[in-house]
Amino acid sequence: MTETMMHPKLKQVLHNIEKVMIGKADVAELSLVALLAEGHVLLEDVPGVGKTMMVRALAKSVNASFKRIQFTPDLLPSDVLGVSIYNPKELEFQYRPGPIMGNIILADEINRTSPKTQSALLEGMEESSVTVDGITRKLDRPFFVMATQNPIEYEGTYPLPEAQLDRFLLKMKMGYPSKNEEIEVLNRTQRQAPIEELEAVITLSELVELQDQVKEVYVDQTIKQYIVELAHYTRKHTNVYLGVSPRASIALMKASQAYAFLNGRDFILPDDVQYLAPFVFSHRIILKSEAKYGGKTAEDIIKDVIKFVQVPVQRAVR
Repeated sequence: MTETMMHPKLKQVLHNIEKVMIGKADVAELSLVALLAEGHVLLEDVPGVGKTMMVRALAKSVNASFKRIQFTPDLLPSDVLGVSIYNPKELEFQYRPGPIMGNIILADEINRTSPKTQSALLEGMEESSVTVDGITRKLDRPFFVMATQNPIEYEGTYPLPEAQLDRFLLKMKMGYPSKNEEIEVLNRTQRQAPIEELEAVITLSELVELQDQVKEVYVDQTIKQYIVELAHYTRKHTNVYLGVSPRASIALMKASQAYAFLNGRDFILPDDVQYLAPFVFSHRIILKSEAKYGGKTAEDIIKDVIKFVQVPVQRAVR
């Protein structure tokens, strides 16, 4: 992305995050894409690489209500959604909201808890509402979940159900910093954590307005056809047991709209779709056993799909 083209307000947000996150500009950019598209992010990596710091920096930058949920094996759905408690003075039950009632939610180590508690997030992530004791309550805009998880091979983790994985717009990894980047991390944190000095550079109302503008980004019919062709090919790939759902096609379109908007464009290019497809599709496909044993990964399959499906010839402009 060229910064000269970038939306000025969003450029400020990314620069703010870069004060805290060293060498993770691509992760910050993709997280902002998901926020603009009103989607959610799953960050998978080993402990200690800055996953929690990333979402805290984003929340501070947009002046959002930030809630953190530490997922543990004994966490209950009511610990996430809230609970109704009887008030003897009022002679009625009163709802005490859980941490899900915020703008930006950090679901930390989400695969450390049981699938039942994991699924407590499903309604909020998909419908922007939660139901407690038969009463449905709308969540305020913006509502954004960034979940972190450690790799499945670590002890004490539960694989996320496919239904929940499908609710995440993007899945990505942070990776270790380079030696020079890690030295800079030490320099910046020697006296005080940079996160404590961050100030908001955009208001919530401005963010919601930008989210609405993202929906107006033009999507040419050739681009829609290209997205659908990519999705369909995952369903017939020889190494794939279960391909992506139509929800994935919608997710790729919305993410591409947000990415184009971030780049200062009001239309999507095929390059946007190709760049985002691995982040949108890879966690939504299930490989056949022989493909896994052969060392294939979901990312490898998506790269194959992108190479195979013909790119639209004409630029998607009005």
